[in-house]
Amino acid sequence: MTSPSSSSDTPPADPCLMLLFGASGDLTKRLLTPALLNLVCDGLLPDEFAIMGMAMDDMDDASFRAKLENEIRTYSTRTHFEPERWEWLKQRIHYMPGNFGKKEDFTALLARCNELDVKFQLKGNLLVYLAISPTLINLVTSQLDDAGFKERQGWLRIIVEKPFGTDLQSARMLSQQLLTRWREKQIYRIDHYLGKETVQNLISFRFANGIFEPLWNKNHIDHIQFSVLETVGAEGRGGYYDKSGVVRDMIQNHMFQMLAYLCMEPPASFDPDAVRNEKGKLVQALRVVRFDEVPEYGVHAQYAPGKKADGSNAIAYRSEPQVDPQSRTETYAAMKLHIDNWRWEGVPIYLRSGKALWKRGTEIVVQFKKAPQVIFRNTPSARLIDNNQLIFHIQPDQAVEFRVQAKKPGPNLVLQKVDMRFDYSEAFEAGRATGYEVLLYSAMLGDTTLFSRSDFVEASWQVVQPFLDYWKAAPASEMPTYPAGSWGPSEAYDMLERDGRRWHEVVNRDVLARVPDLAGAPSTFLHSLALMLEPNAVGPGDTIIHKGDMGTEMFYICRGEVEILDGKNQPVARLGEGSSFGEVGLLLDMPRTATVRAIGNCDLFILRRESFRRALKDYPELHTILLERANKRAGLS
Repeated sequence: MTSPSSSSDTPPADPCLMLLFGASGDLTKRLLTPALLNLVCDGLLPDEFAIMGMAMDDMDDASFRAKLENEIRTYSTRTHFEPERWEWLKQRIHYMPGNFGKKEDFTALLARCNELDVKFQLKGNLLVYLAISPTLINLVTSQLDDAGFKERQGWLRIIVEKPFGTDLQSARMLSQQLLTRWREKQIYRIDHYLGKETVQNLISFRFANGIFEPLWNKNHIDHIQFSVLETVGAEGRGGYYDKSGVVRDMIQNHMFQMLAYLCMEPPASFDPDAVRNEKGKLVQALRVVRFDEVPEYGVHAQYAPGKKADGSNAIAYRSEPQVDPQSRTETYAAMKLHIDNWRWEGVPIYLRSGKALWKRGTEIVVQFKKAPQVIFRNTPSARLIDNNQLIFHIQPDQAVEFRVQAKKPGPNLVLQKVDMRFDYSEAFEAGRATGYEVLLYSAMLGDTTLFSRSDFVEASWQVVQPFLDYWKAAPASEMPTYPAGSWGPSEAYDMLERDGRRWHEVVNRDVLARVPDLAGAPSTFLHSLALMLEPNAVGPGDTIIHKGDMGTEMFYICRGEVEILDGKNQPVARLGEGSSFGEVGLLLDMPRTATVRAIGNCDLFILRRESFRRALKDYPELHTILLERANKRAGLS
């Protein structure tokens, strides 16, 4: 069977039987079945294809098909559901209940697989998918070997879901157990992040565009940031998450994969081994910090009570169901890494990921070094030149953005940051996918490019192990916290500030439109302002402004509250979300008239003097609004 959407350069996969363990679980209904249906609709599965599911649930072929049929319309990613395509797939779905510990069940399973092989002419090819707990992997693969699955004609490939171990020791043990019975080229360690188009495009972007590769080194790049931010908390997954944490769940696998693609050396070809060799070398070049160096190179925290992104109340992580009230599991982590090779020597790589944050988004920011400013020394732009940034938006937006300096219209040489953006939704017509389609298709073809090898897995665990060990040894009472719905712990911002850098927060016009001062501002102004603002997070009791200092910036409060103190350090007023402060010193060119201190954790946008003045020229109405407030605060009205 081929569909009209298939093409000669994308042929259907090889004939095979997909043997799915854990077939009745969430992964099957939410991701694998919709992904297989997408492959059917795109003409990428051959007529010689079938599925054999096994789990503990007492079902037969008919009841298992009925279960999946009830679920597919909920979880399908197709814009328009195609019943005839689903019917084709459904008739190839089979099931038998089984106990993974019983040899006789695997003997019966082998007989069923052989029957399906004859019926659908599958040539003995078998794709085993282990959608099961890591603790069962060795048991199931051993049972397959002992039952005689190796003796079948055709190829046999085993897809192993993450996590690949829970630490360095368990990862090594799992690899040893698998490699005792199976060859490395038969093992496909799957990471669904590598199925995302924008992640795959990292390698194409680098090596297919000659403009960037000459700049991709320590001579031109200042630093790189990887951010994976989630608005959801544990929310029903406390039992799993409290044994995992963000380092195991996100950083050690997903984020290291993106890091490898972005920073590895050019492979000799796109042969799978050539690509995986370079990925392995990159991760092995990551510096392993000492136990006592962890406080300098890493931050961990848990979310405390706060407000969710939708404004509803959020409970603390330790109050979530099935979470230990004294849990030391991190829901947020930030790390500073170094790649010890010639290309990246001295270029810090910053990673952060967390739950219950202010927005959902996965982004990579490549910040270039500043251009020489000497030729602009006698122009209004002498202090306005900023770093160029190349931003990869992975999700939910899928885009590549390049931020550069451009001359603003007018008689004077005034520079302004602008962005050039390529958006996937505008450039390509592609159906929404789960991310598993390309991975399943690649495995059926025997292409291991997008799958992890044991050397990559073990090297990545080696890098994060000191962080896990140090944080595990710290008392539960010393766990830093951050309010749910915030930008994260202030300690993560301090880590970058010590290096003279700051986290990049993608601010859009929708965020700024909620600021009272900016109500009614033109969209072009809001777009420009979004490129000017700098984020900062401060902790309870931190002084943001000192009375008497000359002002060089103003502040907008995105989350939290501040208090204004009089000459005797007594609170006289409070400001909350959406408010601004610090404009007095800028507008009236005078020292700060009061001290401003954070009451709790605060997320702030900073607008520097030069950008502030430029913003006022673009939106003069803002000058009137702020001047009235400045006069009032300075006691001049």
